Amino acid sequence: MTQKKASKPRDQLLNELRSAYEGGASIRTLVASTGRSYGSIHSMLRESGTTMRSRGGPNHRSRR
Repeated sequence: MTQKKASKPRDQLLNELRSAYEGGASIRTLVASTGRSYGSIHSMLRESGTTMRSRGGPNHRSRR
């Protein structure tokens, strides 16, 4: 039988993801640091009540 990897309590993970995202981290950065999928990170941010940024974040440049 395989053992499940120990993980942080969900509420703690949600709070950490929200803090990092609101501090400027991208979803892709959170994916890389947690090993979770883009969709799961996005869902957890929404579940935690995070206000999502528009696509491109603060470094997005308009096309000319």
